Amino acid sequence: MTDMYRIAQVMYINPDAYDEYAKRHAEIWPEMKAALKAHGATNYSIYLNRQNGQTLAYLEVPDVAAYNAIAETEVCKRWWHFMEPIMKTNPDESPVADDLEEVFHLD
Repeated sequence: MTDMYRIAQVMYINPDAYDEYAKRHAEIWPEMKAALKAHGATNYSIYLNRQNGQTLAYLEVPDVAAYNAIAETEVCKRWWHFMEPIMKTNPDESPVADDLEEVFHLD
């Protein structure tokens, strides 16, 4: 069995864009889905807190460095550009994402 690394992050959605954020993920581009899978992402979920606009993104990957390489792909950069108007982003249009430290896990 391959070890999987669990990644969790908090991101921030603009208060007037919660429904649009959900819609865009319900209609995620097939090439974006393919890129996520090609970079090892599995068991990927995003949860939205409509009280404060925070999301919790959780996914599992076999290799963190291989997954992080998705940031250099054309499709990922297009996705960031597409999402930039509705969420808090960095100057390169990547989402502001705070990594969370795992403090408990139960299999």
